Amino acid sequence: EVQVVQSGGGSVQPGESLRLSCVASEFTLSTVTMNWVRQVAGKGLQWVARIGGNNRGSRITYADSVKGRFTISRDSARNTLHLQMNNLKPEDSAVYYCVHFSLGAWGQGTRVTVSS
Repeated sequence: EVQVVQSGGGSVQPGESLRLSCVASEFTLSTVTMNWVRQVAGKGLQWVARIGGNNRGSRITYADSVKGRFTISRDSARNTLHLQMNNLKPEDSAVYYCVHFSLGAWGQGTRVTVSS
């Protein structure tokens, strides 16, 4: 069964850092485009970051709101995707999802709360 299982997240103060991870089952992360998206309560999904598969040069793109603060990366040996989030802001508070859109594979969601 195609599956992604997330970990990480939590509650931090503004300016602090968190790392989210997701492990994929039954498909190889390095061969596909993976995304991180987030959802704020009562609002729609917001795309955060994307990393292309090796056949797309592992191209990385970010939403303007997180550029320079978030880093998406992939550990091919562990078939794991990461999202390193630095200098977190209250507006980053959301439930974050690791997603392979084409396969319809969504992580279970990880809550990030940034508050003083």
